[in-house]
Amino acid sequence: MFRHDHAGLKELTHNALRIVAGFLFMQHGAQKLFGAMGGNQVEDLMSVMGIAGILEFFGGLLMMAGLLTGPVAFLLAGQMAVAYFWRHAPNAFWPIVNRGELAAFYSFTWLYFFATGPGKFSVDGWLASRKAE
Repeated sequence: MFRHDHAGLKELTHNALRIVAGFLFMQHGAQKLFGAMGGNQVEDLMSVMGIAGILEFFGGLLMMAGLLTGPVAFLLAGQMAVAYFWRHAPNAFWPIVNRGELAAFYSFTWLYFFATGPGKFSVDGWLASRKAE
């Protein structure tokens, strides 16, 4: 009854997920780097939180644009896995209890984009189409 072979809708939602996830992720970096949106600005960019802010802000921006998607997604998936196992998992087993569900979700979201690519509506997609011409 309900068909799942809507290629156009699949492409659109794939790209929308990348853009929205990048936008939301970028806000975590903005909190750390600029003290924006109720965040606390880090004083040392070379600290763990400073590097996390750089990865989150600029990585989120690159994911939104779909530029260097594979390597950036892989790096961000790793960052979120480290955040989960280093900061959250030691506090409790269940992610909802240890407050690590967001880190876990982002880790798998970025892993998904590492595996599937950015989608057609991205800088990487545009560059690939130009190369094919």
